[in-house]
Amino acid sequence: MNEKSEMTEHSTTALLDRDRVRELFDLRSSYNAHMGGGYQEDPYPAWHRLRERAAVHPGIVHELTGFDGPAAFSGLPLPDRPHFSAFTWEACDAAYRNAEVFSSSLEPVDPNNGRYDALNSMLAMGGDQHRRHRSLVQPSFVPAKAEWWIRNWIEETVHHLIDGFADEGRAELNVDFCAAIPVLTITGSFGVPVEQALDIRAAQSRPADLVEMIKPIVAARRESPQDDLISVLVEAEMKDENGIAQRLTDAEIYSFAVLLLTAGSGTTWKQMGITLTALLQRPEVLKAVNEDRALLRPAIEEALRWVPTDPMFSRYVTRDVDFHGVHLPEGSVLHICLGAANRDPARWERPDEYDITRKMKASFAFGGGAHICLGMHVARAEMRIGIGALLDRLPNLRLDPDREPPRFIGMYERGATEIPVVFG
Repeated sequence: MNEKSEMTEHSTTALLDRDRVRELFDLRSSYNAHMGGGYQEDPYPAWHRLRERAAVHPGIVHELTGFDGPAAFSGLPLPDRPHFSAFTWEACDAAYRNAEVFSSSLEPVDPNNGRYDALNSMLAMGGDQHRRHRSLVQPSFVPAKAEWWIRNWIEETVHHLIDGFADEGRAELNVDFCAAIPVLTITGSFGVPVEQALDIRAAQSRPADLVEMIKPIVAARRESPQDDLISVLVEAEMKDENGIAQRLTDAEIYSFAVLLLTAGSGTTWKQMGITLTALLQRPEVLKAVNEDRALLRPAIEEALRWVPTDPMFSRYVTRDVDFHGVHLPEGSVLHICLGAANRDPARWERPDEYDITRKMKASFAFGGGAHICLGMHVARAEMRIGIGALLDRLPNLRLDPDREPPRFIGMYERGATEIPVVFG
């Protein structure tokens, strides 16, 4: 066993505090409650009614859904701006395609000035600025690069996690498995020691603290680049508006780091849990996937459509516009309810059914337009490798009949509750 393997095995089994993982990754915890973690209902019936009545409604998604609890997210709360919400596929698609009118930010974005924040990063950039910055990291996230992620971080993490419970005959997969994979993958790609991985997750709401953890790694990679993502950023060259190539500043790298660590350590664990729950609730489908692993890809894609973990994102209206029968004034916020769009019967037959045999069509699970999720192929690789390894190593995997079955909860971050399983 090499030095890296010894470190990872020790770290993943001994250094991940399960109680702390549960606190950080349970949607019902106080850590996640401000994003609507307290929402326990199924929002889709309300979204169906809203979509049937009109493509676009005045108001905010969670309020229109009937939830009056705390639900901060992209574009919220901003009480001084008019708010509107789009629910049909056609309206959401039109908004994503028109970045000039529906901007990711109303304020200029400059990572070299202002706060360290995901909203002062590539996430909120537009036009040429966004294209230049995205082009630097895009090559590390294309499908062909998935093997780099799998070989360096995903596969080893997955198997060491399974080692921790494979002999016990039972596990709680949301905490023991799903939650740990993406946080260890993205922090590993940054060269963060495993024992600090949960500190990174805990600091995502305190970007300045996050930057302090990253600073020594950036400095070390400038001196000695390695085969990791920080080294890619350190060595990348970007052409400015005059065509002159230049390296990223430390502030620009910190900006990327905050964005990637925030997004990369959160979304995949919820989506993997959703996919596992969908399969475990349908033993005949799980059996089919286990017998024919070619079905794993459509199983993942269908779960992404059926219950996307982030069912809403927001855009800012840059000029007065009449949009699907509603006047949107300049400065207002349009909330794109991609969860509702992903079940629009105008695009999918029987959209409320989880059906892995349906003809695959692109969904909005990873957003759309120029800002479509940078890490979507890494997320797919994590789910494919993770679920495949569970099926390989845990015979007769099934829900624990003596425990409460998983449910989907949350408003703007949806995911499964505990996923108790037995096997063997």
